[in-house]
Amino acid sequence: MALTYTTDLAAVRVEVERQARRARLPERKVIDLVLAVSEIAANTVKHARSSGILEISHDDHEVVCTIHDAGVITDPLAGRRRPAPDALDGHGLWLVYQVCDLVEMRSDRSGTTIRLHMSIPRD
Repeated sequence: MALTYTTDLAAVRVEVERQARRARLPERKVIDLVLAVSEIAANTVKHARSSGILEISHDDHEVVCTIHDAGVITDPLAGRRRPAPDALDGHGLWLVYQVCDLVEMRSDRSGTTIRLHMSIPRD
């Protein structure tokens, strides 16, 4: 499933929640995944100044949300270091790294792609 967004982050959140529930993620992980994707999508709107594309897939083991936009992240460690309490930026991406099981980030002149992985616990 793919969704292109510009400013309507409500549609992004609704679709992530729908797909996460379809994949049978536990409630806590549904909330965390919606929060994480919303943070990345908000960064698209704020920093990339382009539309974003959200793709969601899942299998029996995990849900993967891939977000791509035309923005470029120049700091290869963005989100991996806890921002200072008085920092104006960086809290959202750091939070994404805290709540997702795996975050993959690739950024170059063609744009940025971020993959958020959320494991589906076995019963």
